[in-house]
Amino acid sequence: MSFALWTPLAIPALLAVLSLGVPSPALRRLSPIASSVAVLISGLLLVSVVLADEVPTLGGGLLRADALSAYMLTVVGAVGLVSTWGGLGHATAEPARFTGSYDALISIFLAAMSLAVLADNIGLMWAAVEATTVATAFLVGHHRTPRSLEAAWKYVILGSVGVAIALLGIVLIYAASRGTGEATLSWLVLSQAGLPLDPALIRAGGALAVLGFATKAGLAPMHSWLPDAHSQAPAPVSGLMSGVLLAVALYAILRIQTITDAVIGPDFLRIMLSVGGLLSLFVAAALLIRQRDFKRMLAYSSIEHMGMMAVGAAIGPAALPAVLLYVLGHGLTKATLFVISGRILEVEGTPKIDDVRALLVRRPGLAVPWLIAMAALIGFPPFSIFFSEVGIIVAGFSTGLGVVVGIALVLLLVIFASLTRLTVAMTIGAPAATAVPVVPAAAVPAAGAGASVTGAVPVSVPSASVTLADAEPHPDDPLVPDRSGHGPMLPLILALGTTAVVAFIAEPVGTLLTRAAEVLGGIQ
Repeated sequence: MSFALWTPLAIPALLAVLSLGVPSPALRRLSPIASSVAVLISGLLLVSVVLADEVPTLGGGLLRADALSAYMLTVVGAVGLVSTWGGLGHATAEPARFTGSYDALISIFLAAMSLAVLADNIGLMWAAVEATTVATAFLVGHHRTPRSLEAAWKYVILGSVGVAIALLGIVLIYAASRGTGEATLSWLVLSQAGLPLDPALIRAGGALAVLGFATKAGLAPMHSWLPDAHSQAPAPVSGLMSGVLLAVALYAILRIQTITDAVIGPDFLRIMLSVGGLLSLFVAAALLIRQRDFKRMLAYSSIEHMGMMAVGAAIGPAALPAVLLYVLGHGLTKATLFVISGRILEVEGTPKIDDVRALLVRRPGLAVPWLIAMAALIGFPPFSIFFSEVGIIVAGFSTGLGVVVGIALVLLLVIFASLTRLTVAMTIGAPAATAVPVVPAAAVPAAGAGASVTGAVPVSVPSASVTLADAEPHPDDPLVPDRSGHGPMLPLILALGTTAVVAFIAEPVGTLLTRAAEVLGGIQ
């Protein structure tokens, strides 16, 4: 089964090369979907293997798939498929001189994320995460508008600072491993209890590595790149960044946390992650109250959910299954919402919430999936985010972190109210009446009186008007109900359906989550 370790790397890389040379735009647009399918199938194959108590390796152990790696690879493929397949109807407005680069960069992004979750070497994991900075920087600035280029530069600068800090932390961890007799960056070796690792170096290295990866995860106060990048990137790219990039950065934090917990205990990073998680929730709550842009609204929601996952990571093993379930539910839901937000932006022509009203009446093909996905994001049952948040809160109270989860719960309620208000403002209500000037009947000569209507001279129009009900509808009129989905709906249906049922599947999902959490607890 070792082929399932290299296929999610080789196939997207090959498709990226082909995207640059294939003359057919239709075939190029299918390459990111094919890359996502390759990653997803590889992840599912690896899941079946690890559930059979096997751990496939490749390259002398450089690539390794335990339960956590297999699960995360499946998440990468599933979220990638929703974003790329659902984004087929998205207009990328790609300049001719960059033909194929958009699709090639998405395939490279998926290959890099796959490498990050399959690498046993934390240095290689860091390099893979850094590779995504290069790929996503071009994707964020894809439209080449002043605002998108500014967002791309901000992302490059802050992301580079974050990964540089993480690199320094990994170097210190490597230095600490010299006490074992053979310096190594193998996560499997470093996470073993009882190794003679220097506690001071591990403490400093772990803190720096977590801080650096927290920048990529969008945790406050290193979050400032995220709203701009998510709001300016093409909608499918925003879905990939929110559902995959942030999740893989959290995965890196969990791997580093396992090493530090084995050497210096859990209290050190518990405080750090708790503070970062609560600060992220506070930032999201404060900025969502007055948010006016629906793509930025989704971006701040990503900060909120990453903050809640960080709180779960701080709680420890009792909350880890809920955190891992959270990763899948958030990724699928956010990919769905960003895809729909791109379609709304295309048909409405504006990202401003105040200018988007009564979608349920005017564009039910967009409003219905938007409402369902927002219900999943906010945390309504039966969607998995609800069970994930409940699991984290219950685990927090049971492990003595009641104050932390209590504060988190209050902030979640504020965010719940803000997102509900903004969603209702966009979707519920009646469309505003549009004034249509008409010529008064008295001003038009009757045909029976010998006057020619077709030859009548235009006259000035007084203040008389009619509403939509009195005017003949025009096919392009924004007030005419639009029942088209503006793109494939099947991936969105599958994503929302998965988030609605996955929390109820004890076997094999529950078993996989438990085994993945045990990996982080040091049980191999």
